[in-house]
Amino acid sequence: MAKAKGTRLVITLECTECRSNDNQRKSGVSRYTTKKNRKNTPDRLELKKFCKYCNQHTSHKEIK
Repeated sequence: MAKAKGTRLVITLECTECRSNDNQRKSGVSRYTTKKNRKNTPDRLELKKFCKYCNQHTSHKEIK
């Protein structure tokens, strides 16, 4: 039988400043993938990660 989906979920984090910033080093949007527990954190996750396009640490928010 197939296993049931667990509480852990794979999510994608996207840079919030790449969309609106025209002074980028390169064109593009920084994305990271990670896992979260949907029972402990039901709301959207936001972390500070390094964006290679902005060349600095920026906030990355969870997208669909």
